[in-house]
Amino acid sequence: MSTALRRLLSGLRGLCLAGAVAGCTPLGLNYASLEIDNKPAVTPELGTDFNPQDARDQLARALYGPWPEALSIASTPPRLIDPDFMSGRGTLEEIQVTIGTGAGQRTFPVVLALPNRGKEDGVALILSQTFVDNCAVFPESPVTGPDGAPCQGSSLTGLVGFAATRIFGRYIAEAPLERYLDAGLAYASFSGAGFIPDRNGPAQATMAALEAGPPPTSALMGWAFAYHAVAQELSLDPRIDARAVAAMGHSRYGKSALIAAAWSDQVDAAIAHQSGFAGAASVQSETGETLRRMARSYPHWVRPGLLADLEAGRMPQVDQHMLMAAAAPKPLFLGNARRDVWSDPNSTYRMARAAGEVYAQSGLNGLIGRGLLDFHPEAEISYWLRGGGHSVVSRDIDAFIDFMRAHFESDQASRAGKFR
Repeated sequence: MSTALRRLLSGLRGLCLAGAVAGCTPLGLNYASLEIDNKPAVTPELGTDFNPQDARDQLARALYGPWPEALSIASTPPRLIDPDFMSGRGTLEEIQVTIGTGAGQRTFPVVLALPNRGKEDGVALILSQTFVDNCAVFPESPVTGPDGAPCQGSSLTGLVGFAATRIFGRYIAEAPLERYLDAGLAYASFSGAGFIPDRNGPAQATMAALEAGPPPTSALMGWAFAYHAVAQELSLDPRIDARAVAAMGHSRYGKSALIAAAWSDQVDAAIAHQSGFAGAASVQSETGETLRRMARSYPHWVRPGLLADLEAGRMPQVDQHMLMAAAAPKPLFLGNARRDVWSDPNSTYRMARAAGEVYAQSGLNGLIGRGLLDFHPEAEISYWLRGGGHSVVSRDIDAFIDFMRAHFESDQASRAGKFR
């Protein structure tokens, strides 16, 4: 069980023991508003002269720090783990990806499940960055654990594992591989903390030691670069469609999935589930966690100095519709839950609606529908809102698959491919 998830469980328990209903918002005791017309206007406006590189530059200065583009990337040849995975549905393999050089370089395992049936020119790939190690994602397979030895069962067991899956859903760790493979999708998984520790202090030290030269940045930007690096290496495999790689993440890794879609030329789509603040929710919003609370709890997630600016009342002059628009024309899935007020589904919808105007300028749909409950997996910005709280549950998996099929199985899917 990861230290990050243990801390999250402990923090949520403490908030509710305090007895304040507002403090229990993380556990879903409140409902997100479905009203959008009585909310503040989204600023800044994105006109017909919107420039994605200018938006990336502004977001880097205001929130995330610079994209660490100079980092070295390498990987090992795949190691075959199971040629008859899941009763013949596919194969299970593993590569080791290395980012950086010298003593500070980081190497971590990436496990890849490939379907036996697929297109001749490769299959679409869901690339998932997880809270836990791959022992929990692939509990019945001898994939490589954090200590470098083959896993022997899930690392998400006992009382902590029971509580985590009860609160955050079965799929907070274990992947529904049979459903992905049956849908003709490849699935790859790696631990975010296996690359950059999710702790203030160690995160910054790890990034500083990766390679001489890159300026200080945030863990969110670092995790986004990990999506980029793994996508680059896996896209070299002819069994993968290099135009159909979707970065998928929940919560903090949903934030990084969106950043990766905006910055990386190796990532073709994002499945950003309940990404919240510094993800898809408005950084100007005072509903739910808020950017200030998030930066206090996790200062390493954002650029150096942002917390001090926020505490002094200096709010960023950007918002998250700029992040989504900077990813255009790539498809974006924005997962939300009605009781997950902490992640602010309402402002997420309004950010998506504003970003959709930039998509529309290119003749794409952007956000379509008549409100937060109107799900359209075929939309370039696909907004999903279900009941329940901050978790990954079976209905989410159905929505993820519908989104991937809508964008990467049709004859029109090439519009969502890489623009290199």
